[in-house]
Amino acid sequence: MAEENRDWGYRRIEGALSNLGHELAHSTIAQILKRHGLEPAPERSRKTTWKEFLSRHWELIVASDFFTVEVWTRRGLERWMVLFFIDLSTRKVEIAGIARLVDGLWIS
Repeated sequence: MAEENRDWGYRRIEGALSNLGHELAHSTIAQILKRHGLEPAPERSRKTTWKEFLSRHWELIVASDFFTVEVWTRRGLERWMVLFFIDLSTRKVEIAGIARLVDGLWIS
């Protein structure tokens, strides 16, 4: 309950359990939460989980990476690097560039 409802304190959890027919003291609930590494409600509600962050910003997140391709040139077969970006919400891929040697402009 505390993980799914991060703003619920000991007394709110005590009330919810009481509605389900379980009688526990709020001090017992506090000990259980502490044993499982869960902070009190004020601290839990101030922190954003990774799942919440991703769901709130999904439309804005873009990933980038490199892959290599083998290219025939006048000098023969060479390995070139391709820089690409992917919009995670639409899965649209954009090729940003291709180069034989990756220099500081791509890395920084």
